[in-house]
Amino acid sequence: MTDDTTMFPQHIRALKPYVPGLSIEQVARQSNLPVARIAKLASNENPSGASPLALRALTEHPADPSRYPDADCTDLTHALASHLGVPADWVVAAAGSESVLGIVASMLLAPGRTAVYSQYSFQAFVNAAQRTGAASRVVPSPTFTVDLDGLASAIGPDTALIYIANPGNPTGTWLEPEALEAFLHRVPAQVVVLLDEAYREYMPPERRGDSLAWIRRFPNLVVTRTFSKAYGLAGLRVGYGIAQPHIAEVMRRLRAPFSVTQNAQLAAAVALTDTEFLKRTADANRVGLIQLSQAFQEMGIEVLPSSANFVLARVGDGSDMARRLQRRGLIVRPVGNYGLTEWLRVSVGRPDENTRLIDALDTELRELAAER
Repeated sequence: MTDDTTMFPQHIRALKPYVPGLSIEQVARQSNLPVARIAKLASNENPSGASPLALRALTEHPADPSRYPDADCTDLTHALASHLGVPADWVVAAAGSESVLGIVASMLLAPGRTAVYSQYSFQAFVNAAQRTGAASRVVPSPTFTVDLDGLASAIGPDTALIYIANPGNPTGTWLEPEALEAFLHRVPAQVVVLLDEAYREYMPPERRGDSLAWIRRFPNLVVTRTFSKAYGLAGLRVGYGIAQPHIAEVMRRLRAPFSVTQNAQLAAAVALTDTEFLKRTADANRVGLIQLSQAFQEMGIEVLPSSANFVLARVGDGSDMARRLQRRGLIVRPVGNYGLTEWLRVSVGRPDENTRLIDALDTELRELAAER
């Protein structure tokens, strides 16, 4: 029998697998329910689906699957540059923002170097950092919000990368723009700050901050964004990073060739123009957040304030409650892998899905109380 303690480096053996939310088809089989009865509120997808303009473009201009896609993502890169008002050589498209996070980690981290990030940071980044063999300094987050003073204090001579998600996942909490900008002034020039804005489109405008202006002023800042959330293109896997050319050029060297399919490039470029869909998405999400948060609070459930498209709710035994809800055809996300064993992350769904979830959770809590 092979001894994996000698085959694999210790930092690889210690990796925790990223556990995605269950699919609708999986739950339908496990719960013996029809697919139409399953509501997936676990993966922070857009309940309205994808941009209609993007879907039409895919129908009218299907890609030839026998040909490799444009490895440089030329049309998408220029569309993003025009949309953002930055030079094209500042933009790096990749297969989802998770891929960009991995590229940045690989670019900067190695044994002997250190990443600094907050407790409850996105597991995909934590894994990306660990894969490099670098050390990590994890700053406690007792209020579930990134402690910027704590991050600044954790910077040492070996620090190469600081990760901040705004809003955070799985917490949904956010940082005020003024506080973030002040923090960037405190970071040494040789330390890169990776600002993950996967949920930016869901934030009220006054909370967003001008991260593009920050990139212009701080050459050590990288911002990542995605088309998987508000734009509704999760299945196509396309995201991007924005950075000054000395960083962006190295990111392009590390990007896997042909990693963004031609369909993904086309759909993302067109989705950028669908401002009406994006507004409807943000408006519906705002209503859904209020619907879920108010109902949970009325049940006596603690809920964190959120600027994303999900809420983190303290329900008791999170894994047990997730199983109970799954039997009712409702998929939610337990977050015990973050050390949050009493909590569930619940994505905002359609109004009827939110209502189903609220009613089912209320019923389950009443039944648990009766059992006691």
